[in-house]
Amino acid sequence: MIECLAKLLIKGRENKEEPRVRKAYGILCGGVGIFLNVCLFFGKFLAGTLTGAISITADAFNNLSDAGSSVVTLLGFQLAGAKPDSGHPFGHGRIEYVSGLIVSGAILLMAVELIKSSAEKIWTPAPVEYGTMALVILAVSILVKLYMFYYNRRIGGQIDSAAMRATAMDSLSDCMATLAVLAASLIGKYTGLYLDGCCGVLVGAFIFYSGIRAAKETLDPLLGQAPDEAFVHQIEDLVMAHPQVRGLHDLIVHDYGPGRRMISLHAEIPADGDLLTLHDAIDNIENQLRRELHCDAVIHMDPVVTEDAHINFLREAVAETLLEIDPHISMHDFRVVSGPTHTNLIFDIVVPFRFRMTDEEVVAAVQELVAGKLGEQHFCVVQVDKAYRKE
Repeated sequence: MIECLAKLLIKGRENKEEPRVRKAYGILCGGVGIFLNVCLFFGKFLAGTLTGAISITADAFNNLSDAGSSVVTLLGFQLAGAKPDSGHPFGHGRIEYVSGLIVSGAILLMAVELIKSSAEKIWTPAPVEYGTMALVILAVSILVKLYMFYYNRRIGGQIDSAAMRATAMDSLSDCMATLAVLAASLIGKYTGLYLDGCCGVLVGAFIFYSGIRAAKETLDPLLGQAPDEAFVHQIEDLVMAHPQVRGLHDLIVHDYGPGRRMISLHAEIPADGDLLTLHDAIDNIENQLRRELHCDAVIHMDPVVTEDAHINFLREAVAETLLEIDPHISMHDFRVVSGPTHTNLIFDIVVPFRFRMTDEEVVAAVQELVAGKLGEQHFCVVQVDKAYRKE
């Protein structure tokens, strides 16, 4: 149904990375979600009223809250698609993450209310009359929620939407919840066991867990999570494909919402190269990143000496020393300042966040080992950095 509506309503729907198409898909899926959830609410509310089953009535109001969540998602896409302005020069894309977080909060709230009402039903059980119509409504609801999970997950993956992925998890939670209610209904109908309250508690616990997962997925980008490793490799491969670049480091990916990423990095270039030629090459790399990976880039040029045999020897000796300490430590920006009595080896090292040694201990170890290998006249001036990517 989604694709049929997309053919009718969305022009150029094949290019889902385009902001206009992405926004249109988000609004379309949100609108369909509102319609389907409202229909499910009325059907389940009728079934719950006729049977007196607290689990069915609670499931009905869960669908009503889902309709409200779909409204939030729809508004999130609408607001996130607003153009940048002087107050928000990077756009409003993070509103989509906020809308996903609100959806997650609604899931958690509904889970708590369902657990409370179900617990009361355990202490004060009452007979429930399960008719054929109620069972049919529950079965149809499961199929509808499976479909909603399918299209939200598929479209959410295609347009990289955390809000839609949260909605997909919500739909899957509802599907499992309704399946549990249907199972309890069938057991009660044919055995006379009152499992209504116990079933409601189990369903509520499952929904609560799903809400926590959905909240994490939307909260992480708001807090500033590390970039996806595949995206990092794409950047590295593109930049290092240019012969003027001898290495790169200090890569930072800034996420301002889906499709709104900015990156900054340091590119090592030969110190004896022509400045204008190298600057032109860096400009070309920035344009290529913008064109192929759809992100704005700022590249800082770090000149490095590459043709001096003595400096290369010292660089390799220090690199070997770092490997002796730990293979996860890397080095960049290596420079040598020689004097009449001593030589300063100036460089930066990247140390993992959860490293077994403190920054001070690492620096002391590097200085001691290098002095022992190259002589006391070699003194290391070390700057400790942290990686802005997943370890």
